Amino acid sequence: MDTSLLIIFVVIILALGFDFINGFHDTANAIATSVSTRALKPRTAIMMAAGMNFLGALLFTGVAETIGGSVANPAELDNGLEILIATLLAAIIWNLITWWFGIPSSSSHALIGALAGAVFVGAGSDKLNWGGFTKIVEALIISPFLAFGIGYIVMTVLKWIFAKKSPHTVNKGFRSVQVLTAAIQSFSHGTNDAQKAMGIITFALVTAKFQDNMEVPLWVKIAAASAMALGTSLGGWKIIKTMGTKIFKIEPINGFAADISAASVIFGATLIHLPVSTTHAITSSILGVGAAKRFSAVSWGLAGRIVIAWVITIPIVAVLSGLIYVVLF
Repeated sequence: MDTSLLIIFVVIILALGFDFINGFHDTANAIATSVSTRALKPRTAIMMAAGMNFLGALLFTGVAETIGGSVANPAELDNGLEILIATLLAAIIWNLITWWFGIPSSSSHALIGALAGAVFVGAGSDKLNWGGFTKIVEALIISPFLAFGIGYIVMTVLKWIFAKKSPHTVNKGFRSVQVLTAAIQSFSHGTNDAQKAMGIITFALVTAKFQDNMEVPLWVKIAAASAMALGTSLGGWKIIKTMGTKIFKIEPINGFAADISAASVIFGATLIHLPVSTTHAITSSILGVGAAKRFSAVSWGLAGRIVIAWVITIPIVAVLSGLIYVVLF
């Protein structure tokens, strides 16, 4: 087999592996609230999330094109495939570490940081598109604050609307609605997160001169969507427990508010072709909803540790991918 074909095969396998891990790592983003409130049984929630993730991943490609072309121009990188191998290995390692410890870290941060680090070390700072990289990082930073604010506002409005209703009656009604919001959240997750592996594979195809633009081939869409859905079907129980029970005691009305707030941020970002962290969006919306419900009810200590994981992800994976590139190539 030609060496370049072998290397691109390795890149594709690693990219699909990243997507698979992203699926079970980020399953909690879509279903943690509905599982914790018992709106859905865990296995039912996971299978629904897998199906909606698959559907969302097939229908959109704008984020993939941003991922594949904004951090660096694949056509200008002679060693682009080697850079992608280092990128994916670093992102996968970080995802597995944070999954093992039950930390809802961002797969998006891991991938973007790793790609930037590998390009910087493997091709030089002049090959790194600082403008595109900064634009993506800005979206990753702004989206959690937006999700927190929307979650706070939505929960405040719901409290005002249902202030005179029986809590039992309200939560019984919202437990049913949560099935719909969990499906919407899963769909929005697929529209954004699965795009990242698609973008990496398309980046590899352009680098290897198999195509000359960032248009995502149909087979890449199907492969990435399938890998994400398969990973989702396995679940990510440690992270589900952290997000669904440890930040604050979530009731169905809170779960509805958090899901609809996070989904609106994620899907909005998808429509303008920007990758955002689904982990950040749902966690921040949960924090916003919790703050609106009762500020003291939120475990701010745990929230602080989650934020620290977010902040350190990009620099750590950037260094890790750079080291992997040096060691391997």
